Amino acid sequence: MEHKQSARVARDALAEMRASQQRSGQWHAHQMAGRRWPVACVSLEITQRCNLDCTLCYLSESAEAVRDFPLDELFRRIEMIHRHYGPGTDVQVSGGEPTLRRRDDLVAIVRCLASRGLRASLLTNGIKASRELLVQLCEAGLTDVAFHVDTTQQRGGYATEVELNELRREYIERARGLPLGVFFNTTVHAGNFDDVPMLAAFFVTHADVVRLASFQLQAETGRGVLGARLQQIHNDSLAQRLRRGTGLPELKFNVLAAGHHDCNRSAVLLVADGRAHDAFADSAFVQRFMRETAHLRIDRDTPWRALRSLVRAALARPALTLAALRWVVASAWRMRRDLVAARGRVHKLTLFSHNFMDACHLDAQRIDACVFMAITQDGPLSMCAYNARRDDFLLRPLPTAAGNWQPLRHAREGVPTVPAASVASFPIKWLKGRSRAAALRARCATASAPGRAP
Repeated sequence: MEHKQSARVARDALAEMRASQQRSGQWHAHQMAGRRWPVACVSLEITQRCNLDCTLCYLSESAEAVRDFPLDELFRRIEMIHRHYGPGTDVQVSGGEPTLRRRDDLVAIVRCLASRGLRASLLTNGIKASRELLVQLCEAGLTDVAFHVDTTQQRGGYATEVELNELRREYIERARGLPLGVFFNTTVHAGNFDDVPMLAAFFVTHADVVRLASFQLQAETGRGVLGARLQQIHNDSLAQRLRRGTGLPELKFNVLAAGHHDCNRSAVLLVADGRAHDAFADSAFVQRFMRETAHLRIDRDTPWRALRSLVRAALARPALTLAALRWVVASAWRMRRDLVAARGRVHKLTLFSHNFMDACHLDAQRIDACVFMAITQDGPLSMCAYNARRDDFLLRPLPTAAGNWQPLRHAREGVPTVPAASVASFPIKWLKGRSRAAALRARCATASAPGRAP
Protein backbone atom coordinates (compact mmCIF):
# COMPACT_ATOMS: atom_id res chain seq x y z
CA MET A 1 0.00 0.00 0.00
CA GLU A 2 2.75 2.44 0.97
CA HIS A 3 4.65 1.65 -2.25
CA LYS A 4 1.56 2.44 -4.34
CA GLN A 5 1.03 5.68 -2.44
CA SER A 6 4.67 6.70 -2.97
CA ALA A 7 4.36 5.98 -6.67
CA ARG A 8 1.24 8.14 -6.88
CA VAL A 9 2.97 10.99 -5.03
CA ALA A 10 5.92 10.81 -7.43
CA ARG A 11 3.61 10.88 -10.47
CA ASP A 12 1.68 13.86 -9.13
CA ALA A 13 4.87 15.76 -8.29
CA LEU A 14 6.31 15.05 -11.74
CA ALA A 15 3.12 16.28 -13.36
CA GLU A 16 3.19 19.44 -11.24
CA MET A 17 6.80 20.18 -12.19
CA ARG A 18 6.14 19.38 -15.85
CA ALA A 19 3.24 21.83 -15.88
CA SER A 20 5.40 24.57 -14.35
CA GLN A 21 8.09 24.06 -17.00
CA GLN A 22 5.45 24.23 -19.73
CA ARG A 23 3.96 27.44 -18.33
CA SER A 24 7.43 29.00 -18.21
CA GLY A 25 8.41 27.97 -21.74
CA GLN A 26 11.12 25.60 -20.46
CA TRP A 27 9.61 22.28 -21.54
CA HIS A 28 11.70 20.61 -24.24
CA ALA A 29 13.24 17.26 -25.09
CA HIS A 30 16.26 17.64 -22.82
CA GLN A 31 14.43 19.09 -19.79
CA MET A 32 14.91 16.77 -16.81
CA ALA A 33 12.63 18.67 -14.40
CA GLY A 34 9.21 17.05 -14.61
CA ARG A 35 10.59 14.20 -16.70
CA ARG A 36 13.21 12.39 -14.57
CA TRP A 37 12.64 14.08 -11.19
CA PRO A 38 10.00 16.36 -9.59
CA VAL A 39 12.49 18.68 -7.83
CA ALA A 40 16.26 19.04 -7.86
CA CYS A 41 16.68 19.76 -4.17
CA VAL A 42 14.75 20.86 -1.08
CA SER A 43 16.50 22.90 1.61
CA LEU A 44 15.66 22.00 5.20
CA GLU A 45 17.00 24.76 7.43
CA ILE A 46 17.60 23.46 10.96
CA THR A 47 19.13 26.62 12.46
CA GLN A 48 19.55 30.28 11.54
CA ARG A 49 22.77 30.64 13.53
CA CYS A 50 26.16 30.75 11.82
CA ASN A 51 29.78 30.87 12.97
CA LEU A 52 30.88 33.01 10.01
CA ASP A 53 29.91 36.50 8.87
CA CYS A 54 29.95 36.31 5.07
CA THR A 55 29.99 39.46 2.96
CA LEU A 56 27.34 37.73 0.84
CA CYS A 57 24.72 35.94 2.95
CA TYR A 58 21.12 34.99 2.21
CA LEU A 59 20.15 34.94 5.91
CA SER A 60 18.03 37.78 7.30
CA GLU A 61 19.35 40.45 9.64
CA SER A 62 17.37 38.95 12.52
CA ALA A 63 18.75 35.42 11.93
CA GLU A 64 21.07 35.27 14.95
CA ALA A 65 18.14 36.11 17.25
CA VAL A 66 15.97 33.28 15.89
CA ARG A 67 15.81 30.16 18.04
CA ASP A 68 16.36 26.71 16.55
CA PHE A 69 13.12 25.09 15.41
CA PRO A 70 11.94 22.25 17.69
CA LEU A 71 12.75 18.77 16.41
CA ASP A 72 9.06 17.89 16.12
CA GLU A 73 8.58 20.80 13.71
CA LEU A 74 11.52 19.65 11.61
CA PHE A 75 10.17 16.09 11.56
CA ARG A 76 6.82 17.51 10.42
CA ARG A 77 8.55 19.35 7.58
CA ILE A 78 10.40 16.20 6.57
CA GLU A 79 7.05 14.44 6.34
CA MET A 80 5.76 17.34 4.19
CA ILE A 81 8.69 16.89 1.79
CA HIS A 82 8.04 13.15 1.55
CA ARG A 83 4.32 13.70 1.07
CA HIS A 84 4.85 16.31 -1.64
CA TYR A 85 7.74 14.82 -3.64
CA GLY A 86 8.01 11.18 -2.61
CA PRO A 87 11.06 9.00 -1.77
CA GLY A 88 14.40 9.59 -3.47
CA THR A 89 14.14 13.37 -3.11
CA ASP A 90 17.39 15.21 -2.34
CA VAL A 91 17.09 17.17 0.92
CA GLN A 92 19.82 19.61 1.89
CA VAL A 93 20.24 19.90 5.65
CA SER A 94 21.29 23.52 5.94
CA GLY A 95 20.97 26.75 7.92
CA GLY A 96 22.73 28.92 8.99
CA GLU A 97 25.40 26.43 9.85
CA PRO A 98 23.68 23.08 10.60
CA THR A 99 26.58 21.70 12.65
CA LEU A 100 25.83 24.33 15.32
CA ARG A 101 22.82 22.26 16.36
CA ARG A 102 23.34 19.68 19.07
CA ARG A 103 24.94 16.59 17.59
CA ASP A 104 22.14 14.28 18.71
CA ASP A 105 19.63 16.63 17.03
CA LEU A 106 21.59 16.61 13.77
CA VAL A 107 21.92 12.82 13.80
CA ALA A 108 18.20 12.43 14.53
CA ILE A 109 17.31 14.73 11.61
CA VAL A 110 19.48 12.76 9.16
CA ARG A 111 18.12 9.47 10.47
CA CYS A 112 14.54 10.69 10.03
CA LEU A 113 15.25 11.71 6.43
CA ALA A 114 16.82 8.34 5.65
CA SER A 115 13.91 6.47 7.28
CA ARG A 116 11.52 8.16 4.83
CA GLY A 117 13.65 7.19 1.83
CA LEU A 118 14.90 10.76 1.30
CA ARG A 119 18.51 11.52 0.33
CA ALA A 120 20.10 13.62 3.06
CA SER A 121 22.98 15.95 2.25
CA LEU A 122 24.77 18.28 4.66
CA LEU A 123 25.59 21.85 3.58
CA THR A 124 28.35 23.09 5.86
CA ASN A 125 31.24 25.52 6.03
CA GLY A 126 33.21 22.59 7.47
CA ILE A 127 34.46 24.28 10.63
CA LYS A 128 32.70 21.82 12.94
CA ALA A 129 32.20 18.99 10.43
CA SER A 130 34.87 16.70 11.85
CA ARG A 131 35.69 13.28 10.44
CA GLU A 132 34.07 11.78 13.54
CA LEU A 133 30.83 13.70 12.92
CA LEU A 134 30.77 12.73 9.24
CA VAL A 135 31.22 9.07 10.15
CA GLN A 136 28.35 9.28 12.63
CA LEU A 137 26.11 11.01 10.08
CA CYS A 138 26.98 8.38 7.46
CA GLU A 139 25.83 5.71 9.89
CA ALA A 140 22.56 7.65 10.30
CA GLY A 141 22.02 7.74 6.52
CA LEU A 142 23.80 10.83 5.15
CA THR A 143 24.45 10.45 1.42
CA ASP A 144 26.30 13.69 0.50
CA VAL A 145 28.27 16.50 2.10
CA ALA A 146 28.65 19.93 0.47
CA PHE A 147 31.47 22.12 1.80
CA HIS A 148 30.97 25.85 1.24
CA VAL A 149 34.35 27.58 0.98
CA ASP A 150 35.14 30.97 -0.61
CA THR A 151 36.55 34.42 0.12
CA THR A 152 33.19 35.94 1.13
CA GLN A 153 33.55 34.01 4.41
CA GLN A 154 36.50 36.15 5.57
CA ARG A 155 38.24 33.20 7.23
CA GLY A 156 41.28 34.19 9.22
CA GLY A 157 44.56 33.31 7.51
CA TYR A 158 42.98 32.75 4.07
CA ALA A 159 42.92 35.96 2.06
CA THR A 160 42.57 34.48 -1.44
CA GLU A 161 40.90 31.55 -3.19
CA VAL A 162 44.35 30.08 -3.84
CA GLU A 163 45.09 30.11 -0.12
CA LEU A 164 41.67 28.57 0.55
CA ASN A 165 42.70 25.55 -1.55
CA GLU A 166 44.66 24.41 1.50
CA LEU A 167 41.39 24.27 3.43
CA ARG A 168 39.60 22.57 0.55
CA ARG A 169 42.28 19.86 0.53
CA GLU A 170 41.83 19.40 4.27
CA TYR A 171 38.07 18.90 3.83
CA ILE A 172 38.64 16.50 0.93
CA GLU A 173 40.90 14.35 3.09
CA ARG A 174 38.40 14.57 5.95
CA ALA A 175 35.74 12.95 3.76
CA ARG A 176 37.97 10.63 1.73
CA GLY A 177 36.93 7.00 1.87
CA LEU A 178 33.52 7.66 3.41
CA PRO A 179 30.40 6.52 1.52
CA LEU A 180 29.56 10.12 0.67
CA GLY A 181 29.25 12.24 -2.42
CA VAL A 182 31.59 15.19 -1.81
CA PHE A 183 30.51 18.56 -3.21
CA PHE A 184 31.94 22.07 -3.00
CA ASN A 185 30.02 25.35 -3.16
CA THR A 186 31.58 28.66 -4.18
CA THR A 187 29.89 32.07 -4.14
CA VAL A 188 31.06 33.97 -7.22
CA HIS A 189 31.55 37.73 -6.96
CA ALA A 190 33.81 40.46 -8.32
CA GLY A 191 36.57 39.56 -5.88
CA ASN A 192 36.99 35.96 -7.09
CA PHE A 193 35.50 35.96 -10.60
CA ASP A 194 38.96 35.78 -12.19
CA ASP A 195 39.79 32.80 -9.93
CA VAL A 196 37.04 30.62 -11.42
CA PRO A 197 39.38 28.92 -13.98
CA MET A 198 41.82 28.09 -11.20
CA LEU A 199 39.02 26.65 -9.07
CA ALA A 200 37.71 24.53 -11.96
CA ALA A 201 41.20 23.15 -12.50
CA PHE A 202 41.50 22.41 -8.76
CA PHE A 203 38.29 20.38 -8.75
CA VAL A 204 39.35 18.48 -11.88
CA THR A 205 42.60 17.57 -10.09
CA HIS A 206 40.60 16.27 -7.12
CA ALA A 207 37.85 14.52 -9.07
CA ASP A 208 38.80 11.23 -7.41
CA VAL A 209 36.86 12.52 -4.38
CA VAL A 210 34.91 15.61 -5.50
CA ARG A 211 31.80 14.73 -7.51
CA LEU A 212 30.21 18.16 -7.93
CA ALA A 213 31.43 21.77 -7.86
CA SER A 214 28.65 24.33 -7.58
CA PHE A 215 29.22 28.00 -8.38
CA GLN A 216 26.56 30.36 -7.04
CA LEU A 217 26.40 33.85 -8.50
CA GLN A 218 26.24 36.83 -6.17
CA ALA A 219 22.71 38.01 -5.43
CA GLU A 220 21.51 41.09 -3.58
CA THR A 221 19.45 39.31 -0.97
CA GLY A 222 19.72 38.72 2.76
CA ARG A 223 22.08 40.46 5.18
CA GLY A 224 25.24 40.55 3.03
CA VAL A 225 27.07 43.85 2.56
CA LEU A 226 28.34 43.55 -1.05
CA GLY A 227 25.02 44.31 -2.78
CA ALA A 228 24.42 43.75 -6.49
CA ARG A 229 26.93 41.98 -8.73
CA LEU A 230 28.74 43.38 -11.75
CA GLN A 231 26.88 43.07 -15.06
CA GLN A 232 29.71 41.06 -16.62
CA ILE A 233 29.19 38.25 -14.09
CA HIS A 234 26.47 35.96 -15.44
CA ASN A 235 25.91 32.34 -16.41
CA ASP A 236 27.53 32.64 -19.83
CA SER A 237 30.68 34.41 -18.63
CA LEU A 238 30.96 31.95 -15.75
CA ALA A 239 30.64 29.02 -18.17
CA GLN A 240 33.49 30.45 -20.28
CA ARG A 241 35.77 30.60 -17.25
CA LEU A 242 34.82 27.10 -16.13
CA ARG A 243 35.63 25.75 -19.60
CA ARG A 244 38.98 27.53 -19.55
CA GLY A 245 39.80 25.90 -16.22
CA THR A 246 39.08 22.41 -17.55
CA GLY A 247 41.56 22.89 -20.38
CA LEU A 248 38.97 21.86 -22.97
CA PRO A 249 38.60 23.75 -26.27
CA GLU A 250 34.85 23.23 -26.00
CA LEU A 251 32.56 22.24 -23.14
CA LYS A 252 28.81 21.80 -23.59
CA PHE A 253 26.55 23.20 -20.89
CA ASN A 254 22.90 22.29 -20.32
CA VAL A 255 22.85 19.26 -22.57
CA LEU A 256 20.46 18.16 -19.83
CA ALA A 257 18.45 21.09 -18.49
CA ALA A 258 17.41 21.52 -14.86
CA GLY A 259 14.60 24.04 -14.67
CA HIS A 260 14.82 27.55 -16.10
CA HIS A 261 17.65 28.33 -18.52
CA ASP A 262 18.39 31.62 -16.74
CA CYS A 263 18.71 29.90 -13.37
CA ASN A 264 20.88 26.81 -13.76
CA ARG A 265 23.67 25.58 -16.03
CA SER A 266 25.62 22.34 -15.82
CA ALA A 267 28.34 20.41 -17.58
CA VAL A 268 29.60 16.89 -16.88
CA LEU A 269 33.23 15.82 -17.14
CA LEU A 270 34.96 12.47 -17.25
CA VAL A 271 38.40 12.78 -15.65
CA ALA A 272 41.21 10.29 -16.29
CA ASP A 273 44.85 10.80 -15.29
CA GLY A 274 43.97 14.35 -14.21
CA ARG A 275 42.67 15.36 -17.64
CA ALA A 276 39.07 16.38 -18.28
CA HIS A 277 36.87 15.22 -21.14
CA ASP A 278 33.36 16.38 -21.97
CA ALA A 279 31.06 13.50 -20.98
CA PHE A 280 28.24 15.05 -23.00
CA ALA A 281 30.14 15.78 -26.21
CA ASP A 282 27.62 13.56 -28.03
CA SER A 283 24.68 15.58 -26.80
CA ALA A 284 22.13 13.86 -29.05
CA PHE A 285 22.86 10.44 -27.54
CA VAL A 286 22.89 11.73 -23.95
CA GLN A 287 19.55 13.46 -24.40
CA ARG A 288 18.04 10.40 -26.04
CA PHE A 289 19.33 8.06 -23.33
CA MET A 290 18.05 10.19 -20.46
CA ARG A 291 14.71 10.78 -22.15
CA GLU A 292 14.07 7.09 -22.91
CA THR A 293 15.09 5.95 -19.41
CA ALA A 294 13.39 8.78 -17.50
CA HIS A 295 10.82 6.42 -15.99
CA LEU A 296 13.52 4.25 -14.38
CA ARG A 297 14.98 5.08 -10.98
CA ILE A 298 18.75 5.46 -10.92
CA ASP A 299 20.52 4.24 -7.77
CA ARG A 300 22.80 7.20 -6.95
CA ASP A 301 24.25 6.00 -3.65
CA THR A 302 27.65 5.39 -5.27
CA PRO A 303 29.05 6.02 -8.78
CA TRP A 304 29.20 2.28 -9.42
CA ARG A 305 25.58 1.74 -8.42
CA ALA A 306 24.57 4.61 -10.66
CA LEU A 307 26.51 3.09 -13.56
CA ARG A 308 24.92 -0.30 -12.91
CA SER A 309 21.46 1.30 -12.96
CA LEU A 310 22.22 3.04 -16.25
CA VAL A 311 23.51 -0.20 -17.82
CA ARG A 312 20.36 -2.05 -16.76
CA ALA A 313 18.25 0.75 -18.19
CA ALA A 314 20.03 0.48 -21.52
CA LEU A 315 19.78 -3.31 -21.67
CA ALA A 316 16.00 -3.09 -21.42
CA ARG A 317 15.98 -1.43 -24.87
CA PRO A 318 18.08 -3.20 -27.56
CA ALA A 319 18.29 -0.15 -29.87
CA LEU A 320 19.37 2.03 -26.97
CA THR A 321 21.91 -0.60 -25.88
CA LEU A 322 23.55 -0.47 -29.31
CA ALA A 323 23.68 3.32 -29.23
CA ALA A 324 25.15 3.20 -25.72
CA LEU A 325 27.88 0.78 -26.84
CA ARG A 326 28.80 3.10 -29.70
CA TRP A 327 28.99 6.00 -27.21
CA VAL A 328 31.23 4.00 -24.84
CA VAL A 329 33.60 3.00 -27.64
CA ALA A 330 33.78 6.55 -29.03
CA SER A 331 34.40 8.00 -25.56
CA ALA A 332 37.08 5.41 -24.75
CA TRP A 333 38.85 6.09 -28.05
CA ARG A 334 38.81 9.84 -27.42
CA MET A 335 40.25 9.29 -23.93
CA ARG A 336 42.54 6.39 -24.85
CA ARG A 337 45.88 7.89 -23.79
CA ASP A 338 44.57 9.09 -20.45
CA LEU A 339 42.74 5.80 -19.83
CA VAL A 340 45.97 3.86 -20.34
CA ALA A 341 47.88 6.19 -18.01
CA ALA A 342 45.11 5.97 -15.40
CA ARG A 343 44.83 2.16 -15.76
CA GLY A 344 41.18 2.52 -16.68
CA ARG A 345 40.17 4.63 -13.68
CA VAL A 346 37.68 7.34 -14.62
CA HIS A 347 35.97 9.84 -12.36
CA LYS A 348 32.85 11.89 -13.01
CA LEU A 349 32.73 15.58 -12.09
CA THR A 350 29.72 17.86 -12.53
CA LEU A 351 30.18 21.62 -12.81
CA PHE A 352 27.03 23.49 -11.84
CA SER A 353 26.08 27.15 -11.67
CA HIS A 354 23.15 28.76 -9.84
CA ASN A 355 22.04 32.25 -10.84
CA PHE A 356 20.12 33.35 -7.76
CA MET A 357 17.87 36.41 -8.07
CA ASP A 358 18.03 39.70 -6.21
CA ALA A 359 15.31 40.05 -3.58
CA CYS A 360 13.84 43.12 -5.28
CA HIS A 361 13.99 41.73 -8.83
CA LEU A 362 12.20 38.40 -8.80
CA ASP A 363 11.09 37.01 -12.16
CA ALA A 364 7.67 35.33 -11.84
CA GLN A 365 8.40 32.80 -14.61
CA ARG A 366 11.68 31.74 -13.01
CA ILE A 367 9.96 31.41 -9.64
CA ASP A 368 7.30 29.21 -11.24
CA ALA A 369 9.93 27.01 -12.91
CA CYS A 370 12.13 26.78 -9.80
CA VAL A 371 13.71 23.40 -9.02
CA PHE A 372 15.52 24.44 -5.82
CA MET A 373 12.98 24.77 -3.03
CA ALA A 374 12.95 25.65 0.65
CA ILE A 375 10.53 23.88 2.95
CA THR A 376 8.56 26.29 5.14
CA GLN A 377 5.86 25.71 7.74
CA ASP A 378 3.36 26.12 4.87
CA GLY A 379 5.10 23.81 2.38
CA PRO A 380 7.75 24.11 -0.37
CA LEU A 381 8.63 27.52 -1.83
CA SER A 382 11.16 28.69 -4.42
CA MET A 383 14.47 29.41 -2.67
CA CYS A 384 14.76 32.87 -4.26
CA ALA A 385 11.22 33.80 -3.21
CA TYR A 386 11.91 32.50 0.30
CA ASN A 387 15.17 34.44 0.61
CA ALA A 388 13.38 37.65 -0.44
CA ARG A 389 11.08 37.53 2.61
CA ARG A 390 12.60 35.10 5.08
CA ASP A 391 11.37 36.90 8.19
CA ASP A 392 7.75 36.53 7.05
CA PHE A 393 8.23 32.80 7.67
CA LEU A 394 10.89 32.65 10.36
CA LEU A 395 9.36 35.13 12.80
CA ARG A 396 5.86 33.69 12.73
CA PRO A 397 4.88 31.83 15.94
CA LEU A 398 4.42 28.10 15.42
CA PRO A 399 1.45 26.27 16.94
CA THR A 400 2.51 23.28 19.05
CA ALA A 401 0.83 20.96 21.53
CA ALA A 402 2.27 23.13 24.31
CA GLY A 403 1.00 26.38 22.77
CA ASN A 404 2.50 28.87 20.33
CA TRP A 405 6.26 28.50 19.99
CA GLN A 406 7.93 31.92 19.78
CA PRO A 407 10.86 32.13 17.34
CA LEU A 408 12.78 35.06 18.81
CA ARG A 409 14.98 34.75 21.88
CA HIS A 410 13.40 35.66 25.22
CA ALA A 411 13.95 38.50 27.63
CA ARG A 412 16.03 36.26 29.91
CA GLU A 413 18.86 36.73 27.40
CA GLY A 414 18.73 40.47 27.80
CA VAL A 415 16.36 41.53 25.02
CA PRO A 416 12.58 41.09 24.95
CA THR A 417 10.84 39.48 21.99
CA VAL A 418 10.53 42.27 19.44
CA PRO A 419 9.52 42.64 15.78
CA ALA A 420 12.22 42.18 13.16
CA ALA A 421 12.06 45.93 12.48
CA SER A 422 13.75 46.44 15.87
CA VAL A 423 16.91 44.55 14.95
CA ALA A 424 18.90 47.62 15.99
CA SER A 425 17.94 46.89 19.60
CA PHE A 426 19.67 43.49 19.55
CA PRO A 427 23.09 43.12 21.24
CA ILE A 428 25.87 43.55 18.70
CA LYS A 429 26.84 39.87 19.18
CA TRP A 430 23.51 38.98 17.52
CA LEU A 431 24.15 41.20 14.49
CA LYS A 432 25.87 40.21 11.25
CA GLY A 433 26.11 41.63 7.76
CA ARG A 434 24.53 45.03 7.14
CA SER A 435 23.08 45.43 10.63
CA ARG A 436 26.42 44.74 12.30
CA ALA A 437 28.23 47.16 9.99
CA ALA A 438 25.62 49.85 10.76
CA ALA A 439 25.90 49.24 14.52
CA LEU A 440 29.69 49.50 14.43
CA ARG A 441 29.51 52.74 12.43
CA ALA A 442 27.04 54.17 14.94
CA ARG A 443 29.26 53.13 17.85
CA CYS A 444 32.32 54.73 16.23
CA ALA A 445 30.38 57.91 15.50
CA THR A 446 29.23 58.10 19.12
CA ALA A 447 32.73 57.47 20.47
CA SER A 448 34.24 60.20 18.27
CA ALA A 449 31.54 62.81 18.97
CA PRO A 450 32.74 66.10 20.58
CA GLY A 451 32.99 65.85 24.34
CA ARG A 452 33.43 62.07 24.35
CA ALA A 453 36.56 60.12 25.11
CA PRO A 454 38.10 58.46 22.02
